[in-house]
Amino acid sequence: MPPVDCPTVDRYDYICIGGGSGGVASSRRAASYGKKVALVEVSPYLGGTCVNVGCVPKKIMWHAADMADRLRHAADGYHFRGIPEPHFDWRTFKLQRDAYIRKLNKIYENNLEREKVEYHPGYARFVAKDAIEVIKPNGERYVMHADHITIAVGGCPVIPHDDKIPGASLGIDSDGFFELEDRPRRVAVVGAGYIAVELAGVLNALGSETHLIIRKDKVLRSFDPTLHDVLTPWMEHTGIKIHKHSNVTRVEGEKGQTLTVHTDKESAIEVDCLIWAIGRRSNTESLGLEEVGVEADKKGDVVVDDYQNTTTKGIYAIGDVQGKALLTPVAIAAGRRLSNRLFGPEKFKDDKLSYRNIPTVVFSHPPIGTVGLTEPEARQVYGDDVKIYKSSFRSLYFSQLDEEHKEPTVYKLIVVGEEERVVGVHMIGQGSDEALQGFAVAVKMGARKKDLDDTVAIHPTSAEELVTIR
Repeated sequence: MPPVDCPTVDRYDYICIGGGSGGVASSRRAASYGKKVALVEVSPYLGGTCVNVGCVPKKIMWHAADMADRLRHAADGYHFRGIPEPHFDWRTFKLQRDAYIRKLNKIYENNLEREKVEYHPGYARFVAKDAIEVIKPNGERYVMHADHITIAVGGCPVIPHDDKIPGASLGIDSDGFFELEDRPRRVAVVGAGYIAVELAGVLNALGSETHLIIRKDKVLRSFDPTLHDVLTPWMEHTGIKIHKHSNVTRVEGEKGQTLTVHTDKESAIEVDCLIWAIGRRSNTESLGLEEVGVEADKKGDVVVDDYQNTTTKGIYAIGDVQGKALLTPVAIAAGRRLSNRLFGPEKFKDDKLSYRNIPTVVFSHPPIGTVGLTEPEARQVYGDDVKIYKSSFRSLYFSQLDEEHKEPTVYKLIVVGEEERVVGVHMIGQGSDEALQGFAVAVKMGARKKDLDDTVAIHPTSAEELVTIR
């Protein structure tokens, strides 16, 4: 069915507020059980952050950046002749990338239609514990009632206020990165998390003079120390200028022209684009949560229990809005399990998502894959029962390249107890993003180091190091 602009029944079984990956997954699963389901989305494009300004277009840009590196390697290391220095046509590629995203938006809409989920364009807010008001794009309003309502509105990037950092609004956020019509010649990225690292890596590989401004001395500080100890110097080696122990104090200039970024540590940095990647916040403002007794913490994240229940019966929250494990597959898994529990057969009456051992990757250069406890976390829990296995090497791909272009690879296993149960796997190096998924299954199943040892290696691959490591 096409988008609808008014309720079609007096009362729905289920309403999802938010048409991102989590809301769409949960609503479709509920509808598969024969329930009357509606989904409300304020953006004109379904798919949320991941599809529109996150995972998908980011990975496409990463592929472009990776290809730029491979083209250089083809000429310099693998002796393909007649390959010019790569020139990336950002403007043309953006049009192609955006067209692919619009295609995905349509697929999301078609999936809702196929599952008979009503799609209501508009902004939703609570007016009662079992009712929301929908404000349509033209300003008209109507009220919808449901037995169960899930909040799946996601989050948005944070930019400092000008009264805190004068001129901060001259910069853009990660959403704005995907609106850039041309590659900035000089760019400063502020932040040390995975979004900052990924954007800086893409821009650097595609030819921008790239500055990364971080408050401490390493990137990805919440990850295992081995990962940030390897990645930080390699980013510098590739040409990214990392300004450590630095805080932006003011920004001068005009949007679209040269910006002067001042920090508290050194001389000013002149750039054509400033990107803030300092964190995200939940989109809980103006939802009317306080009117229906739904508690949010001081950051604005909706408080939920292990079953995604909020503090108000019949209202739930999934995905980034509940403030933990801000990953698309987590939102999807939580949403599906919630609908299983609410509407599925008896076997799903206690279905819930475990937030332990969630794998994740960082599309840095080189990429990172990680699952389970970091070494400090493991030692805090298990003390002296922790044992570390680590292997540092270079992928065979780089054997034909000059030393300065050989990306590092480091694989690390964290095991505990006499049985050496694997509680953490941390990988950095070419292919780590793809290799992690299978090892994440092993960690989830409680694999021991011996189980890895008993697995025959696939040779020659980088991943074999995890089953031969000693």
